[in-house]
Amino acid sequence: MALKAENSLPVEVVFHPSWWHKHEGIIFDRDFFFDPQKRVEEELHMEKALYERWGKHGLGAWQDRPRPVIGPIHLAAGFLLSGMMGCGIIFQPGGSPQVAAVDRPLSALDVEAAFSSTLFRDFLALTESLKEKFGYLTGDVDWNGILNIALDLHGQGIFLEMADNPEAVKLLFHKIAAVEERFFRLVHSLTGSTSIAVNRTVRHFPDPILLHSHCSHTMIGEAHYREFLLPFDRRWAKGYPPYGIHYCGPDPHRFLPAYREIPGLAFLDVGWGGDVAAIRAALPDTFLNIRLNPVEIVHMSPAEIEAVITGKVRASGEPEKTGVCCINIDDTVSEEQISAIFETATKLRETIGKEAS
Repeated sequence: MALKAENSLPVEVVFHPSWWHKHEGIIFDRDFFFDPQKRVEEELHMEKALYERWGKHGLGAWQDRPRPVIGPIHLAAGFLLSGMMGCGIIFQPGGSPQVAAVDRPLSALDVEAAFSSTLFRDFLALTESLKEKFGYLTGDVDWNGILNIALDLHGQGIFLEMADNPEAVKLLFHKIAAVEERFFRLVHSLTGSTSIAVNRTVRHFPDPILLHSHCSHTMIGEAHYREFLLPFDRRWAKGYPPYGIHYCGPDPHRFLPAYREIPGLAFLDVGWGGDVAAIRAALPDTFLNIRLNPVEIVHMSPAEIEAVITGKVRASGEPEKTGVCCINIDDTVSEEQISAIFETATKLRETIGKEAS
């Protein structure tokens, strides 16, 4: 699935809450996520801040237009569904909400109870208030991933249960998937998208991509993925195309044989240690979204940033099926380092365009 030509090689950056707290004074309390007025005000605040610094690169395009954004699309904050399923949520002034794991029997998850939880009711109240005021809704909410949420619910003991009690784990995963599916279908019905809050790059596609988070898959092998989780990716890929996988870890290439079995995989987030050339060879039709390391980038010169991006884009081989992003950049990054990401992409579009002609 290729992007339209005018959006070739899109670039997205997302800052860690510490950056927003330090440079813009934003407080990430409960109201930031659930109070309708603050939700609109802070999204507009973030757009303006981005426009002031990097408007020439296309950031902050909505800086003069308040919008009813139902979830933060300038953060990586996948806490809501874990909270709906019973985890405690700790809000922090300068950080993302922290999920407090609960230790309950595998069979304890109640799908219906998730949708009568306080967090879900507050989310619905938010959407209703914004819809009443604006007449429409936009944005979406990070709906996370099956294994990510299982870890929130049961901690690392879930891995022992995979060996000792596999059928109970499979039932738990089916329940988590049922909550997720019901939630992302609801969000899509409200706004027409599901996964901008998972990775902003999906907003560049003509059709909304459903993006399933595999953040914690670095902790399992391909065999366990095939047994416990691949069936969900295959089913959702068939039922909700275009479909993609968000893999932010350093080793997405480990799962290539299994990923090739996902029908029509449209999008893959390639974690910063991923073997881009191998992934492109295995998935020639998939859009590869190359992720830069947010920890390393703050220690790199603009020239070093350019070299890293150029090497990875060249390895992908097809700029019309390639994007670049850097997520959760902390408060020590410089404006020049961020500009280098966008300027490198501009150079590559021009250079590769000339080579193609």
